[in-house]
Amino acid sequence: MRMPPRESARNRFPRGRKSGSKQAMMHASLAVRGTPTPSLPWHGTVAARAAFAGCAALLLAACQQDAVGDAAAPAQTTDARIPDADSTQAYNGIGVDETVRFTGTEPFWGGEVAGTALTYTTPENPDGAKITVERFAGRGGLSYTGSLEGDDFELTVTPLECSDGMSDRGYPFTVTLKIADEVRNGCGWTERQPFVDGAQS
Repeated sequence: MRMPPRESARNRFPRGRKSGSKQAMMHASLAVRGTPTPSLPWHGTVAARAAFAGCAALLLAACQQDAVGDAAAPAQTTDARIPDADSTQAYNGIGVDETVRFTGTEPFWGGEVAGTALTYTTPENPDGAKITVERFAGRGGLSYTGSLEGDDFELTVTPLECSDGMSDRGYPFTVTLKIADEVRNGCGWTERQPFVDGAQS
């Protein structure tokens, strides 16, 4: 009696089909190489969703940073009575040869400056103390610096309207005086740009 021919391993596993263990090994090998496995189509969908979520997060962060930057930026204003804030030209509203006179209250003080010679007066010294100063023309006004009885002396003149608070006079310049650590406020004028009586404060 003839026995039926033994079925070969090739016939038991036809070409194109693989055992479960071989198929799993193939997926693992492709995953290691970074190649998407055709038998697991959800991989591509998950990756696309993750990429979209990442881009959305980056765009949201960028918008939030822009909003914070816009909110933090202070509004810039320019006083029309002083030279252009963007100008690089030194203030020339008072000539070098002009005499600037100044006055202040609480306590009372005053004086005048012309070139590098400055006289500073007080009720205790009406004749005034004479000192040598250095004149500097900045972008928004003038400053005169020197030394008074060993203390630093700095007088700044700014083209801003001023009132002495005790009269109806209007002055064309605001004056700030600093002696050592003491600061005083006053007003100034020149012969070419005088004070005006009866001005509205």
